[in-house]
Amino acid sequence: MKQTINQIIKRHYTLLAISTEHGIIKNVNILNNIRRIIISNEEKIAGKSKEKPLINEKIRAKEVRLIDAEGNNVGVVPTSKALAMAEEADLDLVVISANQAPPVAKILNYGKYKYELEKKAKEAKKKQHTIDIKEVKVRYKIDTHDYEVRLKSIRKFISQGNKVKLVVMLRGREMQHSSLAIDLANRFIADLANDPVVVEKKPMIEGRNITSWFAPQN
Repeated sequence: MKQTINQIIKRHYTLLAISTEHGIIKNVNILNNIRRIIISNEEKIAGKSKEKPLINEKIRAKEVRLIDAEGNNVGVVPTSKALAMAEEADLDLVVISANQAPPVAKILNYGKYKYELEKKAKEAKKKQHTIDIKEVKVRYKIDTHDYEVRLKSIRKFISQGNKVKLVVMLRGREMQHSSLAIDLANRFIADLANDPVVVEKKPMIEGRNITSWFAPQN
C-alpha cells in the first residue's frame, strides 16, 4: 500500500529519534527537511515537473501574495518570510496561482493538497462523456416487431448522449428497391419526430446501403 508523505515523515521521525542519544528529536527543521526531500523525490519519479505547482524553495519569486494556513489573506510578503511561516507551522508553501504578480501562495499540507487535486481531476473525468457513434442496421423488409426493437435502440442510444447511424442494408437485386429503403429510413425519422433527436443527415445512398444520421438535441 502506498504510504502518504506524513506517514513516511512519521517513520523517519521515529528512526531518527531512536538513533539519538537523548531518544527524541525536537528540531522541527529536521522534519521539514525530510518532507522536502520526500516531495522532491516524488516529483522526480512522476516526471511531471511542468504540471507540478511550485513549492517551498522552488519558488523563485522574491515576493508572494500569501494566504496562511487558516485561509487568511496576509497580503504581499517576502518569500523568505512566507517560507519561515510555513516551516513554523510544519507545513509547505505552495503557489496556487502563478499567473498573478506577485504569485499567490498558500501555506498548506502539500500531500493533502495533491490528493485533493487528483480527486477533483478524477471526478471531472467521470463527468465527461465521450460521444460514441452507434450503428443500427436493418433490412428494408423488416417486420413490425424488429422495427420496434430498432426504434427502441435508437431512443436508448440517443438518451445516453450518443449519435446513431441508421443503415438500411440492400443486397444484390435489392438495390432496385432503394426507394423502399429510403421510405423505411423516413419512417424512423417520422416516429422520432417528438423525441429530443436531431436528424443530422437525411436518408442517402452510401455504397449499397441507405444511411441516415441522428444526434441528441443540445
